Amino acid sequence: MKLVSFVAIKGGVGKTTLALLTGQYLAQKGNKVLFIDLDHQCNLSHFYNIYQDSQTVSNIFTGIGDVSILSIAPNIDLIPGSMRLDEAERKLETNPNQNMRLYDWLDDNYDSRNLEQYDFVIIDCRPDFGIATRNAIAVSHTIFSPITPSDFAFEAKENLEIRLEQYRQTEIIHPSRESLITAKLFFLPNMIKHNTAKSKELLEVLQSEEGIVHYIPQKELFNRASQDNTIIDMMNDSVTRNVNRGFFFTLEETLEQVESIIQQS
Repeated sequence: MKLVSFVAIKGGVGKTTLALLTGQYLAQKGNKVLFIDLDHQCNLSHFYNIYQDSQTVSNIFTGIGDVSILSIAPNIDLIPGSMRLDEAERKLETNPNQNMRLYDWLDDNYDSRNLEQYDFVIIDCRPDFGIATRNAIAVSHTIFSPITPSDFAFEAKENLEIRLEQYRQTEIIHPSRESLITAKLFFLPNMIKHNTAKSKELLEVLQSEEGIVHYIPQKELFNRASQDNTIIDMMNDSVTRNVNRGFFFTLEETLEQVESIIQQS
């Protein structure tokens, strides 16, 4: 089982879209995928028309009540998000085990909920570095963070790198002083438009840096994606793929690289 978190310090960078895209891509290749929606906006859950206010991911953090694992698509299950997740986080602010609630739940329920069946666990985090996000990072092998062409792209990138390193130094094992936080961080350029100066500048600067994935082009097709016709469905449709050949070629190249990174982590 590989655990992967999609993390961003700021919103509007396509984090949930990339989490969905990765999970759907892996699932259509025959892998069993579990989504965990840790964003209190619940956009990933809502994509699958799940609007649930009980037995949600919030119960992992409160330690009270059951947690639903819903079958939502072929090879894809979901632990639904909760708009009350921030309340659960606030109650943990003085708890010394606040960053390991998800780790403990996965460990406690590994056998009883048959978690071994999942090849990949994809976690969509809220756009911050709060308790829920730190819990996701603590269990993850790999972290992907979208980076978009904007005035604050590199500031957000540096901010996440600094906070992750501080977190690594905080969660350590004594006396070895090894960090419990072992996830590898990768940045994924997203919403790239080849006819704009900002997109070209972003890709040029990132070329010399480590931990950078290929890129995801900007495309109107993302706005048309639905539960019944995902981007992966469109990619596998010969007519749609022919019309958008360049886009799907780049997209598939990037998703193959993402899968390779996950498998090697």
